Amino acid sequence: MQRTKKLYADIILILGLLLVLLSVFFIMRLGAVKGELVRVTVDNQLVGEYSLAEDGEYLLNGGTNLLVISSGEAFVSRADCPDKVCVHTGRISLAGERIVCLPYKLEIRVVAPDGDGGDDIL
Repeated sequence: MQRTKKLYADIILILGLLLVLLSVFFIMRLGAVKGELVRVTVDNQLVGEYSLAEDGEYLLNGGTNLLVISSGEAFVSRADCPDKVCVHTGRISLAGERIVCLPYKLEIRVVAPDGDGGDDIL
């Protein structure tokens, strides 16, 4: 009997935590602002800004990374780094979202129409 109560309490706790996490996720997504452009920095130096409204492909870092902008989203389709975290990050389009490639000190950040890079901490 004691085990059943403990199992029931554990299930309630897990479901409650999942509900809280899903709520936070959806609240953050509802408040997200669609980005206007991406800022590309290498070693904290601005190397380019590209509009999310215009499709294109851009070689970064002397060709080590290929940034693709398509349908209002940006993603890295190719990278020479060993782990390819930047490629696996996927598509970004909301203000504050980032793609980072640590081996090449590359950061691609979506910027809101008001110029805000989304650095605020909730």
